[in-house]
Amino acid sequence: MLGIDDPQIWLAYVLCFLSAVGCIIYGALNWNKGEEGEEC
Repeated sequence: MLGIDDPQIWLAYVLCFLSAVGCIIYGALNWNKGEEGEEC
């Protein structure tokens, strides 16, 4: 597939993609959460 036969290369691509998706989801869930106790 796409000229890449080594499964380790595909694993690296999949893990990078999943990491990016995870970071996007984490950022979306915590977008407007402020620091608690910052009113000093």
